[in-house]
Amino acid sequence: MLTVTGLSAGYGLITVLNNVALTVREGTVTTLLGSNGAGKSTLMRALSGLIHAKSGTILLEGQDITAAASHDRVDAGLVLVPEGRLIFPTMNVEHNLRLGAISERARGEAMQRIEGVYQRFPRLRERRGQLAGTMSGGEQQMLAVGRGLMGNPKLLLLDEPTLGLAPIMVKRIFETIDELRRDGFTILLAEQNAHKATEIADYAYVLDHGHIALEGTGEALLGSEEVRQIYLGLNAAL
Repeated sequence: MLTVTGLSAGYGLITVLNNVALTVREGTVTTLLGSNGAGKSTLMRALSGLIHAKSGTILLEGQDITAAASHDRVDAGLVLVPEGRLIFPTMNVEHNLRLGAISERARGEAMQRIEGVYQRFPRLRERRGQLAGTMSGGEQQMLAVGRGLMGNPKLLLLDEPTLGLAPIMVKRIFETIDELRRDGFTILLAEQNAHKATEIADYAYVLDHGHIALEGTGEALLGSEEVRQIYLGLNAAL
């Protein structure tokens, strides 16, 4: 689904990503791990076209989108659910969802897709007329994911979807990611909750200071003493 080779990107004169290479296979959850400042969100922004690549290549289903505008990437099926949710707080839930289907490829079955989002997140159906900014953080994250699904994604990028959420909502978000995989979605997940993210991953990459330090199956990385102690900060007894 996605092939990235030699990708370098950053902000102005500052290069954050250095020669990053990764692959996301169709129908899988691929997890991107790393501490704060490792470059996870920068990589998500580079993939979605919010910042420009300094070098390297990004292929979506074999087509080069490295220089494509962000809206063209959405039209091609690459949809980002950004860190911090970034919903429209003064609009109600349903209007937020409708905006998720703004691309041409997503408009045709928008009403059916809204119903699918409501089935996946019954709380949003209950809140459909409520201003998004008045909902809890967990409900807003459900809305952000639902809005991403409204874009009819071939590849869904989830950037720190559990950040700042209560444990019960963290559990629900990871359950949702697993449900989406079972339903055939392809997901690239950037996440600091390393234990849960590695458990759910078909494949995982560890970013360290802007480059890929380690990679492997989720099971292999979770069982790696080096990953657990140095990169993920997990207790070896877990």
